[in-house]
Amino acid sequence: MKRADLLATLANQIQALPKATTRRVAIDGVDGAGKTHLADELAAELTSRGEHVIRASTDSFHNPRHIRHRQGRTSPAGFYQDSFDYQSLTANLLAPLSPGGTGRYTTRIHDITTETPITPTFHQAQEGAILIFDGIFTHRRELADFWDYSIWLEVPFTTSIPRAANRSGLHPDPTHESNHRYVAGQQLYLAECAPATKATVRIDNSDLADPTITGYGR
Repeated sequence: MKRADLLATLANQIQALPKATTRRVAIDGVDGAGKTHLADELAAELTSRGEHVIRASTDSFHNPRHIRHRQGRTSPAGFYQDSFDYQSLTANLLAPLSPGGTGRYTTRIHDITTETPITPTFHQAQEGAILIFDGIFTHRRELADFWDYSIWLEVPFTTSIPRAANRSGLHPDPTHESNHRYVAGQQLYLAECAPATKATVRIDNSDLADPTITGYGR
């Protein structure tokens, strides 16, 4: 499937969601699966159609380093369990944009580059806005029920880790010891949450130029 055709298909399905409240869309997958790239493309496509898009990511809701590493710097369980501040994510973004919420939200609380908290800037969501949210672990039990529509990107570690290495400086070999925390931590997530079974749509994103919809879920 041409990438433009995929974006059009996803955008059509998202626009068909009820507009009474914010339509909340999550893009999930392992590190390097192409979540951020797809989220940015989809946000641009929907914006071009006149939709008001709220763009957010788990990357702006990291825990401070002392919490992320409290189980050890190389701990897979620590990576899975302690990377993100789900309480703040829920209170400041997902709950306000949910049915019955205030609509007053912020998209950032922590700058992981400088390891400093961010004084949040709050916005008021327009009725019928679309939240495009990307990040690992977005089908965890803390988050799974928030999504009106969710995407799982199917990409093997042999493809995703070299991709991630290009932007982050990680070793491109997924079996390298420096990747153990990340790969094993995500394997814990896959085993515990089975995110592919919870997603609205599953996409093989191994070939960025030729993605394929492989199935639909809930």
